[in-house]
Amino acid sequence: MSSKSSTSANTSTTRTPLRLLRTLIPALLILTWLAAAAIGGPLFGRVDEVSSNEATAYLPTNAQATQVQKQLPGFLGDSTIPAVIVLASEETLTEAEIGQAQAFAGQLADTTPGVLAASPAIPSEDGKALQIFAQLDAKSDIGIDVEALKTQLDETFPNNIDHYVTGPAGFTADLSEAFGGIDGLLLAVALTAVLIILLIVYRSPILPIAVLTTSMFALTAALATIWLLAKQGWILLNGQTQGILFILVIGAATDYGLLYVSRYKEELKRHHSTWAATQAALRGSFEPILASGGTVIAGLLCLMLSQLQSNRDLGPIAAIGILFAMLAAFTLLPAILFLFGRVAYWPRKPKVTNEDGTQSQLPTKGLWKALPNLVSKKPRTLWAGTTVLLLIASAGVLTLKADGVAQSELILGESNARDGQTVLAEHFPAGSGNPAFIIAAEQNLDTVSQTLLANDGVSSVAVTAKDSPAGSLQVTPQGIQNPTGVPAEPTVVDGNVLIQATLSDAFDSPEAENTVRELRETLGQDAIVGGATATALDTNEASIHDRNLIIPLVLLVIFIILSLLLRSLLAPLLLVATTVLSFAATLGIAALVFNHIAGFPGADPAVPLYSFVFLVALGIDYNIFLMTRVREETLTHGTHTGMSRGLAITGGVITSAGLVLAATFAALAVIPILFLAQIAFIVAFGVLMDTFLVRTVLVPALGYDIGRKIWWPSRLAHGKE
Repeated sequence: MSSKSSTSANTSTTRTPLRLLRTLIPALLILTWLAAAAIGGPLFGRVDEVSSNEATAYLPTNAQATQVQKQLPGFLGDSTIPAVIVLASEETLTEAEIGQAQAFAGQLADTTPGVLAASPAIPSEDGKALQIFAQLDAKSDIGIDVEALKTQLDETFPNNIDHYVTGPAGFTADLSEAFGGIDGLLLAVALTAVLIILLIVYRSPILPIAVLTTSMFALTAALATIWLLAKQGWILLNGQTQGILFILVIGAATDYGLLYVSRYKEELKRHHSTWAATQAALRGSFEPILASGGTVIAGLLCLMLSQLQSNRDLGPIAAIGILFAMLAAFTLLPAILFLFGRVAYWPRKPKVTNEDGTQSQLPTKGLWKALPNLVSKKPRTLWAGTTVLLLIASAGVLTLKADGVAQSELILGESNARDGQTVLAEHFPAGSGNPAFIIAAEQNLDTVSQTLLANDGVSSVAVTAKDSPAGSLQVTPQGIQNPTGVPAEPTVVDGNVLIQATLSDAFDSPEAENTVRELRETLGQDAIVGGATATALDTNEASIHDRNLIIPLVLLVIFIILSLLLRSLLAPLLLVATTVLSFAATLGIAALVFNHIAGFPGADPAVPLYSFVFLVALGIDYNIFLMTRVREETLTHGTHTGMSRGLAITGGVITSAGLVLAATFAALAVIPILFLAQIAFIVAFGVLMDTFLVRTVLVPALGYDIGRKIWWPSRLAHGKE
C-alpha cells in the first residue's frame, strides 16, 4: 500500500469517530431538553397548586396589614373567606320575599358546597335590599363554590330580584376566572402571533418551528424549576407573575434564536462544513446573547431589593426564565439547526459564496441599504428631529395616573362582584362586607372602639365575640352593647381583641384609604389597622417606594454592563439616555391612550416599574445587538463605516426581534386584567418605537455624528473615523 493511500485511510478512520461525535453531541443535547420538557410540560396545568393571589402574602412583614392578617386566624379561624350576598329590587321588598331570603340564608350552609356558615338576611333602611354574610371554605376552590352559590341564587329568586355575590370571595372568584386563560389562551395567542411573524420573516416552514420549539422547551424547563422552588416555599407565585413569565421567556428565547439563526446563515455562506459554521455562529452570537441576557437578568434581580414580596419574587422567577432562554439559544437551537444543516433554510438554502470572508454581507437593496446611507448623509438632522418628537411625546407622562386603582376596577369587562359592590353601596354603608380590622390590647378596648366610632369615615363598630350568636358585640357611644341578650364577652387572644369597623365609603375607594390613614394617625401605638382597605393602602405605598428605588438602580446596573461590554463610557451613557427618553415617550403616549381612549380609571404604581424593567432591560437587547456588531465592524473599517455596516447587517434581525417581542407582550391583553392590559400596551408600543425609531435612527445617527469619540476612553476613540 502506498504512503498516500495509508494516509488517506488513517484520515478517513479519524474522521469517522469525529463525525459520530459531532452528531452525538447535538442528539444528546436534544434528548436532555426533551427530558426537561417531559418534567415541565405536565406542570402547566398545576401552577395553581403553588400560587397565591392573596394580597397580604406579598406585603412587607412590617406593614400593619400584614401584622393584622397574621393574627386574624386566632379570632376568626384560618379556613374561611367572607362573601356578601346582595339581593335588591327596584320596589320595596314584600314580607314574602324577605321570608324567602331568610329561609335561603338559614339553609345555605347545608345546601351549598363550600359554605360553612351564613348570617340572617339583613334588610336595608330603604327596604329595597338585603345582605347575607356567608363564610366560605378558603381551602376549597373559591371559584367553583361562588359559581355554585350564583346558580342556587338563580334557581331560588325570581327575575324581579337582582342578586350578586361580592366581598372578598366574589372578587377572588372573578380574578380566578380572569386568570383562567393563562395556561391555554395566553400561550395559544402568543405562539400563534410569533409563528405568523416568523413565517413572514423566514418564508421557510422549518426555521419558525425550530425557533418556537426552542422557546417552548425553555419555558417548560423554567416552569419546572420555578414550580419546584414554589413548592418548597422559597418563592411566591401569582397569576400576574405567571403570565409575565410565559410571555417573557417566549419573547426572549425567540429574540435570541433570531440572532443565532441570522449569524448561522452568515457562517453557512463561509463554510462548507455545518459543524464549522455552527462553531463560528456560536462564537459570533455568544457575546451579544450573553450580554443581552445578562443585562436583563441583572435588571430583574434589582427587584429583589423591593419591599413588596411580589416584586421581590418576580426578579428571580423572571431571571430563571431568561437564563433558560439563553441556555436554549446556546444549546438546543444550534443542535437542531446543525442536524438539519442547510435544509433548515429551505426553500432558500444558503450556499457557500464568501468562503474567504471578504465578500460584503451588506444588503444590496431595500430599507437596510437606504437607511444607513441616509444616516450617513444627514445624521444631525435625523437625531435632532427624532429627539424632538420623543420629547413632545414625553410631555404626556405628566398626566399618567399611577397611584393605584380600586380592586373592583382590576377586572376588565363584566364582574358580578363589582356590580354587587355598587348595588351594596346604594342601600347599605358602602364598606359593608369588607370591614377594617383593628387589633388592640384588651385594656385599650373602650378607648380604641370609641375613637373609631367618632371618625366620620366609620359607619359602625363591632368587637369580635365568639360566644355571641351574632359573632360580635356592637359598639355605641354609650359603650359595648349585646343586643342578643345571650351572655358574651369579647374574644381575647394573647391579650388582644379584634375590632371590626365598617367604613362609610367603598372599601377600595380613595376615601376609605384616607379614613385608614386618619385612624392610624389617631390611634398611634394603641392599635394596628388591617383589612382589605389597609392592604391596598400598604401595597400602593410599598409599590411607590419600590418604583423610586429600583428604576435608578436598574439604569446604573445597565450602564455598568454596557461600559464593560463596549469598553467605553460615552457610548453607554448615550445608550442609557436614549433608552430613558424612549421610555418617557412611551409612558406619555400610554397616558393619552389610557385616559382618553381606553377610559381606564388609573394604574397601579407597579405598572411604571414593571414596564420600565421589561422595556428598558429588554430594549437594551437591541442596543447590544447593534453596538456589539458596530464595534466589531469598527475594528476593521473605522467608526463611520462600522456604524453603517452594523446598522445594515443587524437591521433586519432587530426589526424581526422587535416585532416578535411586541407581539408576545401584546398577547397579555387577552387576559382581562387591567394591570396586564396596561403592561401589554406599554411594553409592546415601547418595543416597536424602540425598534423602528430609536435603534434604527436615533442611536445610529448620534453615533455617526459623534464619530470615533463615541468609544471614549478606549483606543477606538483615537482610531480611524
